[in-house]
Amino acid sequence: MVAGELVQEHLRLDNASEIDIKTPVHNRAVPTGDQYSDLTNGAAHLTELDSKALEQEMPPDEKQAMLPGDEKCIETKLFWRRFAVLAVFSLYSLVNAFQWIQYSSITNIFAHFYNVSRDKIDWLSIVYMVAYVPLIFPATWLLDKKGLKLTALMGAGLNCVGAWVKCASVRPDLFGVTVTAQIICSVAQVFILGLPSRIASVWFGPKEVSTACATAVLGNQLGTAIGFLLPPVLVPNTVEDKELMGHNISVMFYGTAVVSTALFILTVIVMEDRPPLPPSQAQAVLPDCAPEDYSYRQSIINLFKNKPFILLLISYGIMTGSFYSVSTLLNQMIMACYENQELNAGRIGLTLVVAGMVGSIICGLWLDHTKTYKMTTLIVYILSFIGMVLFSFTLNLNSIYLVFFTAGVLGFFMTGYLPLGFEFGVEITYPESEGTSSGLLNAFAQIFGILFTLIQGKLTTDYTPLAGNLFLCVWIFLGIFLTALIKSELKRNNVNMGIDSKTLQAVTTKCLSDKPTNGAKMETSVSFSQETSL
Repeated sequence: MVAGELVQEHLRLDNASEIDIKTPVHNRAVPTGDQYSDLTNGAAHLTELDSKALEQEMPPDEKQAMLPGDEKCIETKLFWRRFAVLAVFSLYSLVNAFQWIQYSSITNIFAHFYNVSRDKIDWLSIVYMVAYVPLIFPATWLLDKKGLKLTALMGAGLNCVGAWVKCASVRPDLFGVTVTAQIICSVAQVFILGLPSRIASVWFGPKEVSTACATAVLGNQLGTAIGFLLPPVLVPNTVEDKELMGHNISVMFYGTAVVSTALFILTVIVMEDRPPLPPSQAQAVLPDCAPEDYSYRQSIINLFKNKPFILLLISYGIMTGSFYSVSTLLNQMIMACYENQELNAGRIGLTLVVAGMVGSIICGLWLDHTKTYKMTTLIVYILSFIGMVLFSFTLNLNSIYLVFFTAGVLGFFMTGYLPLGFEFGVEITYPESEGTSSGLLNAFAQIFGILFTLIQGKLTTDYTPLAGNLFLCVWIFLGIFLTALIKSELKRNNVNMGIDSKTLQAVTTKCLSDKPTNGAKMETSVSFSQETSL
């Protein structure tokens, strides 16, 4: 179809389902049409046309629609509010992660207090993973249909409710109440884990998006770290005094509830769906159609047709599931090799996660600087495997300080991998919703986490911690090969780079002409600004 016919076709079809973006050919290397072939299944696709040829072939009525006086300039801008949004999200994500691991970090103490077996305490951690899998689809649907703010309020609100219910469970015969409270917190997690990449993409510019995503994930990791550190300190093992033990547990629960309440209030005040203007060109070219125009089902189908994303789902699930399993069973592994070391078990968990937080930030900064998503992900995966092997074979050498070191190495790479998977997923699935892709990644992580925790726990109990750890090593080794097979096609980055120094003309067809885009109204023709104003 020639250029003139293409434009006429779009101007006639008001109810069509795509946005055509006309980009003049530039002397620099630009993304090819093949790079954007998958975009035709989503909200937008890109077509390279010469602007002079377009003007020559365009009939008079189309030329009139493109007159300078009728053009609307879409401006990208970064707002300071983005840091407040990121901070509040990171903090309530922190509290949710703390509530996930607070039982597992002192498994023996809670088992004694509630008079239950240790495997039942393990289920207080596993329930987070079990709840996520069936609920991720309604959660991502809510995010895509109703927006970021409502989803964030659901996460912060349920986290607050669960924390207060725990305060009513501090009695040896009320184990069922604490299970109920943990289930509520696990539902809150469903509305939290998938948001980092969405917040980063919607609020942050292309040169800071990976760092922002890593920072958002950092909050969850920090919560896990505090969950390893504080419970052994706040609830010492007073085996002969259950009343004192109950008092200490109550102090921990009430403190968590107060903090959760304050963060819920801040979420109400600070959180917004999106800034007034888009932060990047990749966000600007996405249409903001009415909810009835959006097909969540089609988005899911598009993702499962994306072969690189399927490979990433499995490899991400293996790595993150292994991290969940190690975190849940760490107390048992340490106690099996070193008696009366509850405090050190918590500190080793802290070392594991804090090292991972450093790794996350470094990986985020590296991605923003280099955009080498696949290479970075593969290298971190290989180093995580090496760290897991070192941790496995040094755990029982009767040197607690060596365990601190190997746990730090393992955590640096294994936990540092988490934001890499999120950002890589967004890149290879653009322009599909970031919340949907991240949600599916987390769903697979929970599935693998459940299986790995149950199997590794059984191997650890029936044999030795080494047997359970070697089981994880085999799976992580498989994940290396799956990661190597992923085709690295950075669609979002290509859009940002491709229009970095170009003027784009967008003809809206998916939404009606009076529907707004992400930050600017789309008329018949729109020219995008070339610079980001700060």
